[in-house]
Amino acid sequence: MSNWNKDLFINHLRDVCSREVAKIGVLIIEFTEKYADDISWGRGTDHGTLTFRCNSDEGPLPLFHMTSTGQLNLQINFMRNKEIPPMVIRDMVIKLEANFLRDYNAIEYPSDVFVPIDELFYTENQVVKFLKTMEGCTYRLKQ
Repeated sequence: MSNWNKDLFINHLRDVCSREVAKIGVLIIEFTEKYADDISWGRGTDHGTLTFRCNSDEGPLPLFHMTSTGQLNLQINFMRNKEIPPMVIRDMVIKLEANFLRDYNAIEYPSDVFVPIDELFYTENQVVKFLKTMEGCTYRLKQ
C-alpha cells in the first residue's frame, strides 16, 4: 500500500521545492493522470515517488519517475533492455537529447539516474516538448 497520493505529493513538492519546480511537477502530474495507463505513488517516508507507466507488448512499462523533492528519472536504459521496437526508443532519445541538450546514448548515459527538475527545464517550451515526447512514446508503444 502506498504512503503517498496526489495531494500529499503536491503538498510536499510545494514545501520543499521552488515555485517553478513545483509548477512543473504539477504539470507532469496532470499529464500523468491524463495519459498514463498506470500511476503508482511511492511508499517512502522521506519523499514521494510518482511512476508513469503505459501499456506495451511487454506489459506495463515505466517511462519516468518523479520525486516530491523535484527530481526526474527517465527510464531510457530500462527500456533499452526490453523488447521494445528500437524506433520508439530512438525517436524518444533524439527528442529528449534535442530538448535537454544532453546525451542519452548508452555510453554517455549508462544508467538511469534522478536529475533535479531545475537542471532539465529552463523554459516552459522545454516542459511542453518533454510532455509531447512522452505522449508520442505512449502512443507508439500501444501500436
